Amino acid sequence: MTEKTFREQLTLKNTVLGVQFLFVAFGATVLVPLLVGIDPAVALFTAGIGTMIFHFITKGQVPVFLGSSFAFIAPIIEATKLYGWPGTLSGIIAVGIVYAVVSALVKMRGLQFVERLFPAVVVGPVIMIIGLSLASAAVDMAKTDWVLAIISLATAITVVIFGKKMIKLIPIFIGIAVGYIVALIWGKVDYTAIKEAAWISLPEFTAPKFSWHAILYMIPVAIAPIIEHVGDMYAIGGVCNKNFIEKPGLHRTLLGDGIATGIAGCFGGVPNTTYSEVTGAITLTKVTNPFVLRIAAITAIVFSLVGKVSGFLETIPQAILGGIMLLLFGMIASIGIKTLVDSKADMGETRNQVIVSVVLTVGIGGAIISYGHFSLAGIGLAATVGIILNLLLPKTANEEK
Repeated sequence: MTEKTFREQLTLKNTVLGVQFLFVAFGATVLVPLLVGIDPAVALFTAGIGTMIFHFITKGQVPVFLGSSFAFIAPIIEATKLYGWPGTLSGIIAVGIVYAVVSALVKMRGLQFVERLFPAVVVGPVIMIIGLSLASAAVDMAKTDWVLAIISLATAITVVIFGKKMIKLIPIFIGIAVGYIVALIWGKVDYTAIKEAAWISLPEFTAPKFSWHAILYMIPVAIAPIIEHVGDMYAIGGVCNKNFIEKPGLHRTLLGDGIATGIAGCFGGVPNTTYSEVTGAITLTKVTNPFVLRIAAITAIVFSLVGKVSGFLETIPQAILGGIMLLLFGMIASIGIKTLVDSKADMGETRNQVIVSVVLTVGIGGAIISYGHFSLAGIGLAATVGIILNLLLPKTANEEK
């Protein structure tokens, strides 16, 4: 983009639209770091930087905003317990490398290769595990104050079911806001974090520490977000009446997403993903100009440098987050079911039943495979088992057609 074109695009209207798109993504973007226990300002910073990197790699053609990925909450929490946060960051960087490898495979072999390796009978149950594995964490947080949790949950559900236009796209934000206002009225908010925070400050970046264990633990988790990415590219392409799978190409969008996630890991942030909420906002507003999403990215970076923002987010009572999680993690699980339904996977086939059953049992049951210093567990193990079963079990004549 030339300097003249930049000046022409940087209008008050585009700036307001860009801030609006960040508003749509804000609640989900900061919720992930709050749940995994890191500075939300880091997530805002890496979301902004990641979005700019994505736009650079895709030649500024795709109107996308990258925010914190919910798919990685459970594995991040568990990996942090096992290997520490710096070690987990090396796993996040490795996930970005996996995206790059898949990007290269797509460029060489085409999308069919990915679809053959990761069919719905593998991806669907893996997504279900991602949601269900955090059910107990949601309940533990909610039960610290069930009244606040239920108010936040009921608000989010009301917005999802009855909300109109832009309001329907921000149930997390509104649920947290209403719960927070009630907590304020009842005197259940501790203002200490806001008082102690500086107005301007750098996010609390963390340097990664190499850990083979964390890398092997996190890598298989990338399967579900990669498939989600493909779906998002089709969705945003449909909204814009363009084929982004062909131009700039799925290999470029995957690479952009992967490098953004790798960079996030380098700064101490969580993995990024293309946000469906923003796609929905683009559908409603009919604003398909990628430049507007770059303004949203710059705004996210600016917000990350305002210390009072992080201080405010840290004052949100745990019960409010727990109430939102009760809905959110259940919805993630339901997306896994929807993946199976939309793909029209024949669950009458014994082969498919075996794959789904074993993946769910291994993932939810907490199975661990260890050999020396190597170990594979949880979602990563379940995904690996699913891929192996899909490759080894014979297909019926109907499935091969």
